[in-house]
Amino acid sequence: MARTARTKKTAARATRARKGKTAAPSARSGARSQPDRRTNAFETLRLRSIEPILTVSDIERSIRFYTSMLGFLAEERYTDENGVLQGVMLKAGVCRIGLTQDDWKKGRDRERGVAVRIWCTTVQDIDALAARIKASGHPLASAPADEPWGGRSVAIDDPDGFHLTLHHPR
Repeated sequence: MARTARTKKTAARATRARKGKTAAPSARSGARSQPDRRTNAFETLRLRSIEPILTVSDIERSIRFYTSMLGFLAEERYTDENGVLQGVMLKAGVCRIGLTQDDWKKGRDRERGVAVRIWCTTVQDIDALAARIKASGHPLASAPADEPWGGRSVAIDDPDGFHLTLHHPR
């Protein structure tokens, strides 16, 4: 009986392989990414997380924004050889975001936050979050609204113009 189940699994695996629907090798197996011979493309990345690091103009101001306004916790702080804060990793739930000071770019004019959109999914009440943000004196980029695809969202811009959308999927 066990042999029959194993044979069915082997046959199913062979069918998926013929159709190009094979599972990615596990990270534990030590298997290396191999090109798909039909397309000469490598398989997709097997990421465990993605942590954006934002370059900010005033790291202390940005830390206050993310911790006081949004409730992130400062996990790791990075200083230069003189003890001056240069970076921080912030955490909210299982998600992390990094901030790095832009001192090394002084004298270069560039816009921050342009074309950067950060989508944050939360189980918290969007209207309550929006009310808390407004009560603190920070403007909303867009008022809380129901989305056509479902859920409710509110948007804010951080001090450097990075656009955050807080979304509750319902």
